[in-house]
Amino acid sequence: MPTPTALEDKLRELALFPPTKMPFLSVYINAQPDQHGRDNFEPFLRKELKGRGGTYPARSAERESFERDAERILSWLQTDLRASSNGAAIFACAGAGDFFEALQFDAPFEHNELFVYHQPHLYELAKLQDQYRPYAAVIADTNAARIFVFGLGRTLDADTVSSPKVRSRSVYGGWWLQRFQLKVENEHLRHAKEVLQQLERIVREEQIDRVILAGDEVILSVLRENLPPLLAGKVVDELKLDITTPEHKVLQATLESMRQEDARTDAERVNAMIGAYRAGGLGLIGVEPVQAALANGQVDTLFIGPTVEAAEPKDEPADSGGSLRDAMVTRAYQTGAQVRFIEDPSLLANAGGVGATLRYRTI
Repeated sequence: MPTPTALEDKLRELALFPPTKMPFLSVYINAQPDQHGRDNFEPFLRKELKGRGGTYPARSAERESFERDAERILSWLQTDLRASSNGAAIFACAGAGDFFEALQFDAPFEHNELFVYHQPHLYELAKLQDQYRPYAAVIADTNAARIFVFGLGRTLDADTVSSPKVRSRSVYGGWWLQRFQLKVENEHLRHAKEVLQQLERIVREEQIDRVILAGDEVILSVLRENLPPLLAGKVVDELKLDITTPEHKVLQATLESMRQEDARTDAERVNAMIGAYRAGGLGLIGVEPVQAALANGQVDTLFIGPTVEAAEPKDEPADSGGSLRDAMVTRAYQTGAQVRFIEDPSLLANAGGVGATLRYRTI
C-alpha cells in the first residue's frame, strides 16, 4: 500500500502519461464488504467491461488492447487484492507499452467506477489523497503515551513513551503532603515534556502539519501548557480518550475530528482565495479563467467543488470520454499545483464551483 508521499509521486507520474490512441482504462473499486462479508464490485465491473469493450470494432487493435486489459484487471482483483483492502485503483493500457499499475488502500473509494479515455483518469485518486491526508495523534495519561501517524485511512507509524508511576504512600498532611504533590506534578511535567519531545521529532521528520492531542484533562492541561512553538500551531483538536482505547477506535475518532477540521479550513482558505480575487490579487474564480491559468502553469492551489460537472473539456473531441473536472485535476498535477477538494458546495457556489490561488499574475 502506498504512503502519502509515494501516492503524491504516483499521481504526478500518471498525470504526465502521454495521451494514447489506444483505450486507457482507469478502474476504481470500493472493496468494502457488504453485510454478508462479501465484495460486490465484480458484477458491476464485468458488466461495464463487456459493454465498453463491445463498442470497439471486432479484431481491431483497440478491441484487442481493451480485452487484454479487462482480463488482466479481473485477474489481479481475484489474486492480488488483499482481504484487508477497502479500495483499489487500477490503470491499464496494453496498447501503450503494456502499461499496468494497481494500487490498493485501507481507505475506500465512494463508488465503483470505470473510465475509458486516452490517458489516466485521476479525479477519484486525487480526492482520496486529499480526504485522507496524514496527521499525528497522541493519546496519553500521566505515565504513558501512544503516538500515531495516520494517513490514507491506516496507521503509517506508531510509537510509545513510558514513564515510571509515582509510588503512592500514606501521607498525613502538612508539608509532607505538599512535598508529595509537588513530586507528582514534577513527574507529570517531566513525562509531558518527554512525550512532546518525541512528538516534535516525529512531526519534523514526517513533515506533519496537523496534530490531535487526546487523553484525560490532567495530562491534556500539562501538554497544552508546554507545547513547543513547532507543535503549538499544528494542534487542531483535543479529545477525551482513555489510554487503553483500541487503535482502530483512535483512528475512527481522530478521522472524524479531521473531517471537521477540513470543513473549517476549507471555508477559511476559500474565503481567502475569493478575497484575493476581489482585491485583484493572486486569486481567481470560474471555470474558464482557472482553466487558462492551469494551462499557463500559474496555479498554486486548485479548489474544486462538487458542483463542477463531469462535462467534456472544451478542447477535447465530443466522444473522448474525458471530463472537465478530471482534465483540471490532471493539469494541476502536471504543473506541480496542489489540489483541494471542497465538500461544501455553498463555499464555491458564487465562483462557478472552482477557484485557484496563483503563483503569479500575467500582465
